[in-house]
Amino acid sequence: MRNKGLIIALTLVVTALCAYFLFFTYISRGVQQKAVAYATHDGKLDEGQRQHYLDSVWRAPVFGPFTYREVRQSELGLGLDLKGGMHVTLEVSPVEIVRAMSGNSKDPAFNKALEQAQQAQKTNSGTPFTALFAQAYQQNAPGQPLARIFANTTNKSRNIDINSSNEKVIGAIDKEVEEAIDRSFNILRTRVDKFGVNQPTIQRVKGTGRLQIELPGVDNPDRVRKLLQGQAKLEFWEVWNQNEVGPYLVALDKQLQARDAAAKAGPATATAFADTTATATAGDSTSLAAQLAKKSGKTAADSSATANKAGALAKLFTMPGRLGVNLRDTSAMNTILRSPEAKATLPPTLALLWSLKPTTIDKQEYLELIPVRKTRDGVPPLGGEVVSDARSDIGQNGQPEVLMSMTPSGARKWQKMTAANIGKQVAMVLDDYVCSAPVVQSEISGGGTSITGSFTIEDTQDLANQLKAGKLPAPTRIVEEAVVGPSLGKEAINQGLYSSLAGVVIIMIFMALYYGRAGVVADIALLFNIFLILGVLAQFGTALTLPGIAGLILVMGTSVDANVLIFERIREELDHGLGLTDAINKGYSRAFSAIFDSNVTTMLIAVILGFFGTGPVQSFAITLGIGVLTSFLSAVFVSRLIIEWMVKGNENHPMTFSTSISRNLFKNLNFDIVGKRKIAYTFSAVFIIIGFGLMYVQGGPNLGVDFKGGRAYVVDFNKTMVASDVADKIRPAFQDAGLEVKQYGSPDRLRITTGYLAEDESAAADAKVTAALNQGLQQYSADAPAIKSTSKVGATIADDIKRTSVLSLGLTLLGIFVYVLFRFDKWQYSMAAVVALFHDALLVIAAFPIARLFGANYEMDQIFVAAVLTVIGFSMNDTVVIYDRIREYLRENPKLTFAQVVNPALNSTFSRTMITFTTVFLVVLVMYIFGGETLRSFSFAMIIGVIFGTYSSLFIATPIILDTYGKKEERERLAAGEDVSNLSGDAPKLSTTTV
Repeated sequence: MRNKGLIIALTLVVTALCAYFLFFTYISRGVQQKAVAYATHDGKLDEGQRQHYLDSVWRAPVFGPFTYREVRQSELGLGLDLKGGMHVTLEVSPVEIVRAMSGNSKDPAFNKALEQAQQAQKTNSGTPFTALFAQAYQQNAPGQPLARIFANTTNKSRNIDINSSNEKVIGAIDKEVEEAIDRSFNILRTRVDKFGVNQPTIQRVKGTGRLQIELPGVDNPDRVRKLLQGQAKLEFWEVWNQNEVGPYLVALDKQLQARDAAAKAGPATATAFADTTATATAGDSTSLAAQLAKKSGKTAADSSATANKAGALAKLFTMPGRLGVNLRDTSAMNTILRSPEAKATLPPTLALLWSLKPTTIDKQEYLELIPVRKTRDGVPPLGGEVVSDARSDIGQNGQPEVLMSMTPSGARKWQKMTAANIGKQVAMVLDDYVCSAPVVQSEISGGGTSITGSFTIEDTQDLANQLKAGKLPAPTRIVEEAVVGPSLGKEAINQGLYSSLAGVVIIMIFMALYYGRAGVVADIALLFNIFLILGVLAQFGTALTLPGIAGLILVMGTSVDANVLIFERIREELDHGLGLTDAINKGYSRAFSAIFDSNVTTMLIAVILGFFGTGPVQSFAITLGIGVLTSFLSAVFVSRLIIEWMVKGNENHPMTFSTSISRNLFKNLNFDIVGKRKIAYTFSAVFIIIGFGLMYVQGGPNLGVDFKGGRAYVVDFNKTMVASDVADKIRPAFQDAGLEVKQYGSPDRLRITTGYLAEDESAAADAKVTAALNQGLQQYSADAPAIKSTSKVGATIADDIKRTSVLSLGLTLLGIFVYVLFRFDKWQYSMAAVVALFHDALLVIAAFPIARLFGANYEMDQIFVAAVLTVIGFSMNDTVVIYDRIREYLRENPKLTFAQVVNPALNSTFSRTMITFTTVFLVVLVMYIFGGETLRSFSFAMIIGVIFGTYSSLFIATPIILDTYGKKEERERLAAGEDVSNLSGDAPKLSTTTV
């Protein structure tokens, strides 16, 4: 093997990294088990105590210097479908942005164009809103420039005047929309981070105005919806001096001391409050009591004595030089600020608000409390609507700064406010968090303000976005939503675990029985491959989801394909009389080309799915893509290193590549496979016609919520329910809108899908549909119906999913066409491969209405699309192996024609085709049985696809080349005067026999 040292070094490095990150997963699970043990009393888990334990160690070392927070960031996380929680896709509406830039224009043509653009986007979601708006405006105001609407004081800083072209105006609008999405992203990221869940994620969806948010473990969806869809609230407030607020805080501290003393003197019923707050040392000179003592001129000894007598509040103020607490103590401080003592002691005009970002001092993170001076009526002197612009810049001293501009009315109020607060702080508060509290240096007129401080460029960019958030609100709406209950998550973990273990065991037993000692080596490589996949997922912070487990199971099935190719080649070379070492070297060398090609085509599918897919499809694609790379390393290189180490220097080593079961299996085959091609063509055509005919009779394809929009609910009962009866009884509650009720995994669990108010994506519509469902379920109150999960897909995003699904399929076929043409030089190979793959997709689609005829009612959703594309990849692997063998035969026997080598090539690769089919089929069958209802549609499509994919690679793909290129070659040779008498007869025996 070439570059053996480099490969060994790479393998060791990758192994060490994977072990490192998976070890953090082990540590994290240990901490979580301790939290459960801490919170379990008399066999019952107190969720509040469990979370309190995890919060208390969040920033405490749990393994060496690593805190629990750092451990969680490096562990292998679980997706919402395995853990429970909420997934939300938000869309930032550009309508209000365009309206605000127009200065809320009342122009009839402008407002009608906005209306028409909104309607057009429902059916043209792939076209930018601004382009639809510009088109609609030209229809309503022919020849009128957009500049007449947008040339105003608001857009002066964007260099838009009355002479600006339509392209320039639309460009400015596009830029503002993009910035608004960024601002929304930053605001929501802050809100999500403050929400209090472990490992929340928020990311932008490429090429859209959408944001995807995942909140594991949340149990209050209404609160999440309110949090995510509420408008950003920017306010400007005056700030109390520390000397002014100090006496109130000292008085509160004394109140807390008195309370704690009373609790100690009373019965032993005191709470663990002192334990959660006593985080500072008694002699901490930065405590509130010590600072106040210092201000009053007391000695250091007096200060220390005062600090020793400090109450719970003083012990929390540990931030050096400022009024702040250690980040881990914010929960305890919030408890104090919400206490009756605080409400009785602090004046109603004093609000202690947290700063937006923590400050790091001596490797400790602190969060500052800003004493904001509120008004009696709660109305701020200035609101965010007065900010006309804010941008990051570099000041004259070379330091980053923020330049803020205000509207004329805002500028006058700002001048008055700054004049009254020279030398004092003014707090800029976003959603009740202080994003900045600069000191006013002088009275500011005109509204133009420079905000300076110890900022980085990133800080000033963030602050500018936050200040602009109040100026141009970009309303958000939930276009896709899924809520998974924790009980369903636990059930999904068991299903995924059982199906994964069963798949691994079946493959390992099969390989050992078929290949003997070599099969055991393949099993070791398989286990190593699984270890690598999980390790890489942990390294990149990618959560493992149920579709991800499906990808993992599929990778296990297909990863042995490389070893099958290699071992069959080695068996062939041994049959030709080569020694063991030479046979191993030649087997690996000859199999490499086919392995490489099949992995490239699978990776192409994974990349397309990852780029265009969202949610579950993307998770599946990531796992599949990682699996392709790790399979190549483990099967091609690691297995070879093990085998070469075992047989090194011993030609008589008892290494076996077959057993008594497989030794003579598939030997000397001579099937006339291409001779049956017309029968295959007829069968495929009849199957597809029947399937699509049934689909038409059944009213169209059984599309899932992903493709048609709507809402779906999983409901548990305490007894077996008849789905059709439930549907008949609850249908009136949905005003006879589209309704489907079916069993979901178990007889006492139903999945209820409705198209009621599918076009309305508002929160009010969500509540109305849920109320209708509850109304319909009231008649089953004795059967204790409980909603375990919900999901919603808006009509717009459903159209997008359909569009990207078709695009994914088209790009996959195009990519395969180009790659096969590049590898095999003839367009007939590419054309035949694409036709066969399209044929496979049609067969899988046709199988669904046929299965529906027999009572198996499976939906076509995003996961179904992933299954179809995976079937294409599986089928392409088979086809590439056959093409590779045909190419090899033609190179080694240049006098033979395609027609002469096609049947020998199909027969020689038949054993590999059937072994790969068997392993993958067994794995997807296990997935179908144990994988749970969520993956039922996927696994059914895979079962059908694996069967027909194997069939098409033998009877469709290669025979099509014979009917195009092969016949042409025969005519060309006949015209050249060659003897072609044997082209239709038996092919001569080739030097390369069985694989």
